[in-house]
Amino acid sequence: MKTTIKIQNLKCGGCQNTITNKLAALTNINDVKVDVEQSQVSFEYVDDLALLNVKETLKIIGYPEDGEANSIVTKAKSYVSCAMGKMS
Repeated sequence: MKTTIKIQNLKCGGCQNTITNKLAALTNINDVKVDVEQSQVSFEYVDDLALLNVKETLKIIGYPEDGEANSIVTKAKSYVSCAMGKMS
């Protein structure tokens, strides 16, 4: 199955690199594409557990799904993730 999720805190290519690398490393996730301008990520997944895993991973690294809580801590995590993506 294929889906697209609109996410928060997506700012640049560094964020894009981090998200792409983290999601591509997950089991049962393929064809990850991040659209910075639209603040969304698209991917193929095998089952609902894989989809939930993506959403949880995005939240952990600072990019929660649009509509989810977006605290100052979450925003700070996105800045760290962004910096790591720029260095890789």
